[in-house]
Amino acid sequence: MAEGSANCIDILIAIILPPLGVFLKHGCGHEFWICLLLTFLGYIPGIIYAVYAITKY
Repeated sequence: MAEGSANCIDILIAIILPPLGVFLKHGCGHEFWICLLLTFLGYIPGIIYAVYAITKY
């Protein structure tokens, strides 16, 4: 149950600031850089990718 709560918090952070949510979950890997690029190109694609990257694993 605690892991589900952390996952919801991660998703909430990803909606507010997508690269931060991905960074907290995966570190400074390629997921972070893709999310940062998508967030610069458009906020909504960054959110979509961040939620995908967080829930993928």
